[in-house]
Amino acid sequence: MLKKYFLVLATLMFSVAALAADKSYVLGVDGLACPFCAYGIEKRLNKVDGVTGVEVDVGKSTVNVTLQEGKTLSEERARQAVEEAGFTLRSYSEADGETGGSDAK
Repeated sequence: MLKKYFLVLATLMFSVAALAADKSYVLGVDGLACPFCAYGIEKRLNKVDGVTGVEVDVGKSTVNVTLQEGKTLSEERARQAVEEAGFTLRSYSEADGETGGSDAK
């Protein structure tokens, strides 16, 4: 009985953690042409406070940025980081929850 109670409690704890997911953003970036470009922008964005992950899609010219819970990435900060990496920010949006889609502004 105690094992079942512990299992239910552990499941609830992990469920709550999953609901408090990290915040994600989708950046449209002009100038991404190769893996070296991807590496450069990834390296720069990983220096931004709170960033936990950066995924670059060179083919779509998009960058998905994930931040730890409670942190945000303003459009101005995103633009600054992208420009410091040598690229141009074309669009900025929050990712749509689990789908990872974008509503480019």
